[in-house]
Amino acid sequence: MLARMHLSANAFPRALALVALASCASASSTVSTPVETLPPRPEDVASIDGMMKAFYEVVNVSPDAPRQWSRDRTLYAPWIRFVAIGRPSAGRPTIEVLTHQELVEATEPLVREGFSEREIFRATKRYGNLVHVDSTYESLVGKAKPVPSRGVNSIEMYFDGQRWWMASVIWQTEDAEHLIPKEYLPPAEGASHP
Repeated sequence: MLARMHLSANAFPRALALVALASCASASSTVSTPVETLPPRPEDVASIDGMMKAFYEVVNVSPDAPRQWSRDRTLYAPWIRFVAIGRPSAGRPTIEVLTHQELVEATEPLVREGFSEREIFRATKRYGNLVHVDSTYESLVGKAKPVPSRGVNSIEMYFDGQRWWMASVIWQTEDAEHLIPKEYLPPAEGASHP
């Protein structure tokens, strides 16, 4: 996730993901997918592992199943911004910055096509109530001929004495110019990665 799913072939994806797809345009300011405000699930926000588990579970929904956008929103600080770093255009990477609602609007069409994402490696650094997580993901988009993709989510979290919050989610999808470094891959795969 987060993140997360990819907004465009260049940018997304909280995952998410939080996925390289060319079919989605940037999020519009119109809210067509309302997200209900719910209390968080205690098991989601009680630990770093719970947060990461929920972060990936919310985007793994079959096309005809109810969405989990409300559960997803409970993971984030109210001011959350998602930053998708895409493939270079004219020598510079594309950057898309989104609120949670903009992420929902942009990725809802992808979910309809069929989307799954899983964490394949995690590196966590913690100091007191501050945590940084680098989470490597792989995803599949589409039903008939799923398109594979993978990348790294960079997540900042904090503990407020009662629960964990994600304060920012930044991700980049792997491409030929930006292979995932071996330190962000499972040991067996990282050993053979150039």
